[in-house]
Amino acid sequence: MFISFEGTEGVGKTTLIRKIHQYFEQQGKEVVLTREPGGTPLAEQIRSLLLAVNHEEQMSHDTELLLIYAARAQHLQQVILPALAAGKIVLSDRFTDASFAYQCSGRGLSQEKLQLLNQTFVAKMPNITFWLDASIELGMTRARERGALDRFEQEKLSFFAKVRAGYETLWQAEPERIKRLDATQNADVVFGEALQYLKEEP
Repeated sequence: MFISFEGTEGVGKTTLIRKIHQYFEQQGKEVVLTREPGGTPLAEQIRSLLLAVNHEEQMSHDTELLLIYAARAQHLQQVILPALAAGKIVLSDRFTDASFAYQCSGRGLSQEKLQLLNQTFVAKMPNITFWLDASIELGMTRARERGALDRFEQEKLSFFAKVRAGYETLWQAEPERIKRLDATQNADVVFGEALQYLKEEP
């Protein structure tokens, strides 16, 4: 099973992933915990480029998208596909839905570019995607409490409002795969709701 976790900044993805990871391990399942951008040494280097605040040169939106897909291609080939082939459960903090929400909805890039990249490089989509949804203000308050903000976290609230709207568009288009979780709730309640969805999976 391939499970991805999506949402804007500070919605509690890390907490939910940790709880689901523990749940599967207690059942004796082999679980691979990973993230995007990142997941391999090379992809983590690309992640560093993407998150770094560079005052000398602004990264173009196309460059951002292509770097994310370079990291994703490496991640798929080196981690996700081999793990699934070996019968393991893969838990990924973000996947292609993040590209639609951040680069298409947030940045305004065309969906055609994204579709071409997905058709070319993405051989496997998640079986289930948990979208943790909360107000932008709440999420950013939590993000600031974690420490210094990265390049994405420093974006304006209007950008994250577009990102959140992008996630809602995806959820409405694919309710069978994408499950919305109210991330304003207690972490244990969110976990309980996610667990119900997992138990319904064939």
